[in-house]
Amino acid sequence: MNEPRHDPALTAAAQADAAATGAGAVPDAHAAAEPMEPDQAQEALAEIQELLRRARLVETVVHNQAMDRHELVENLVYRQNNARLSARLEELHPADIAYILEALPLEDRIAVWDLIKSAERDGEILVEVSDAVRETLIENTDRAALVAAAETLDTDELADIAPDLPAEVIDQVREGLTQEEREQLRAAMSYPDDAVGALMDFAMVTVREDVSLEVVLRYLRIFDELPDHTDQVFVVDRGEVLKGVLPLTRILVSSAETLVGQIMTTEMLTLNPWDRADEAAQAFERYDLVSAPVVDGDGRLVGRVTVNEVVDYIRESQEEKTLSMAGLKEEEDIFAPVAHSVKNRAPWLLLNLCTAAVASWVASRFEATVGQVVMLAFLMSIVAGIGGNSGNQTMTLIIRALALGQITRANVRRLVTREFATAAIIGVAGGLIAGLFALAISGIAALGAVMMAAMILNLLVGTMVGMAVPLLRYRLGRDPAVGSSVLLTFATDTMGFFIFLGLATLVLL
Repeated sequence: MNEPRHDPALTAAAQADAAATGAGAVPDAHAAAEPMEPDQAQEALAEIQELLRRARLVETVVHNQAMDRHELVENLVYRQNNARLSARLEELHPADIAYILEALPLEDRIAVWDLIKSAERDGEILVEVSDAVRETLIENTDRAALVAAAETLDTDELADIAPDLPAEVIDQVREGLTQEEREQLRAAMSYPDDAVGALMDFAMVTVREDVSLEVVLRYLRIFDELPDHTDQVFVVDRGEVLKGVLPLTRILVSSAETLVGQIMTTEMLTLNPWDRADEAAQAFERYDLVSAPVVDGDGRLVGRVTVNEVVDYIRESQEEKTLSMAGLKEEEDIFAPVAHSVKNRAPWLLLNLCTAAVASWVASRFEATVGQVVMLAFLMSIVAGIGGNSGNQTMTLIIRALALGQITRANVRRLVTREFATAAIIGVAGGLIAGLFALAISGIAALGAVMMAAMILNLLVGTMVGMAVPLLRYRLGRDPAVGSSVLLTFATDTMGFFIFLGLATLVLL
């Protein structure tokens, strides 16, 4: 693992003395690039997209030229383009590369991913990208590279991406772990996603209460850098039972001869690995915490939770709720294959179609009474409802992508094409079912054809409005989410009725 192990079984004095004699040295941290501001990240994305476009253009021109040593020239141009892209990627923080990969179509994403040669950066990027994009990267990476990337991660980070990695990769990585790290990995993977144990990490600093601050300072100077978000060190006894916490600010302002036990804080918020993660997140927000210790039932320190993990959990939970409200089963890569998008979106829409069909079937039992015109009236609600729900799915994904800055001028055309293709496939499938249903309850073939055609057209209308409204509001500097659903419902209901009744007038009358 690339992070130093902080052994709580040793006193601060012992570790400091070990460092003074050359033992317990800490390896240098990887010199990563600085994170970017959001506008800088978008500029980097646009730059990478432009480099990819130029590379394709130059390669196409060279490929079509008739010249001596054509293959040699083509390979030279290819290497030069890759060298430019590699140099630019090397300047970027792994989180910014993850952002760029999420905003690239699949073929460009794989091309950029293949240019990243560092196993450590590969591992950091796999942790940073979304679950859906991580799957595409893992599918296009050989086993040896995956093992090398996974071996650079801490056990808590490895546990985060383990469900997406092939089992043989996890087995091979586990063989290279120490017994303590194996136990940490097993523990981290045993907790459900909504438990504190799934959020905690094991990189922390512990000291004893019977040592002086001078010893603590010597101990802290052993490390090239402290674990991320270290605002306090944890005070434990020889049985690893948590006795208190010592904020770094107290270390800095107190006398060097002061003992840890004299100034440590014993009134502290502690978490249990089985506590609910949302409750822990509320505690972090309520008390403005940066980190909090995690203890087991016997009071032993087993890990800590930091604010960055809490923020990630809150964001992911909110995204999941938003996607669920739109009837999406899982987070979707905006450039995933159309078949994957259909699989993700179609079930809920078809279920909604079935529920709407039940209501229409009940009304159709009164056909002899209400007559043919009323038949059209209750069937048209299916067309409007399905079109609205399809548009809402598209709108939800567009609003999320806009919030994350994934949509740019360079990729919006590809996104529009993909969304219309997805809507067309779902429209044909759903329209066929709706048409057969209309035929079954009416016995009129022409009515079934009208139903199918109206369903396909209104799904395309819903997709168009679901993309156009948030994109236009975003372009005008407005919140793309505010009022979009109202406009979508208005458009799909109005156009659904117009399309269905208009076709019925032309065909049936």
